[in-house]
Amino acid sequence: MEEKQKISAVTREVFYRKVVKNIALATVLFVFALSLGVLGYHHFCRLPWIDSLLNASMILAGMGPVDAIQNNAGKLFASFYAIFSGVAFLSLMALILGPMVHRFLHKFHMDEEND
Repeated sequence: MEEKQKISAVTREVFYRKVVKNIALATVLFVFALSLGVLGYHHFCRLPWIDSLLNASMILAGMGPVDAIQNNAGKLFASFYAIFSGVAFLSLMALILGPMVHRFLHKFHMDEEND
């Protein structure tokens, strides 16, 4: 009979380091996504900077646009940015929650005997 190998979770220090690293990466990606939206709304929709920030923030948070868009280039940008924002939001949440879910699942891991 073979001895079971115990699969151990990483130490708390390593876990916390992973969490901090993932949150830092998520923050950088969030700032990039928000900046992309602000620049796009300012350029394509011809909105002032503060309105561009408001619209990009609302779209990225999943709330919806604030200002009506008047030109076709702006409408195209807003459409693609909304799709991008949905994917970015889900990706950022997965990046932040990934280490925590992984550690949680280790708590329920059960080795199976090879028959």
